[in-house]
Amino acid sequence: MFGFSWGEIGLIMAVALIAIGPKDLPIAIKTVTAFLKKARGMASEFQGHVDDMMREANLSDVKGEIDKIRRFNFKTATMETIDPSGTVRAAVGEAKGVVEGALGVPTPAYVPPAPVMEETPDAPAQIPPDAARKAPVPAFIPPGTRRWGF
Repeated sequence: MFGFSWGEIGLIMAVALIAIGPKDLPIAIKTVTAFLKKARGMASEFQGHVDDMMREANLSDVKGEIDKIRRFNFKTATMETIDPSGTVRAAVGEAKGVVEGALGVPTPAYVPPAPVMEETPDAPAQIPPDAARKAPVPAFIPPGTRRWGF
């Protein structure tokens, strides 16, 4: 229990035999063992009560957490966290073209017409692939070769 080796226990018994005496030593050993049994019993009973309390507390906490998860509404929680006053929701409604009127009925908002872009007929729709490519330059040009009139 306390981690005593047999040598330590023998030393304790020899000191006890000298200090207590051979006549009263068996009575002292019975008293010490009875005290140790009682202490172990009390410790195990206390541990059992603590385990029961923990089990009851954990079960009620777990039940409460499960009930909270069942009632959880993600959309409502998100809206309350991000936009508690509702200003963002109103701005998004305006951007979509819906504004709540005086009676709380959605009414379409004014959307300005898109600007007309003039097309330029001179610009090609795309660059031809041959015009975009350049001739590859060789890695080595031998001496005496003339290119592009140089």
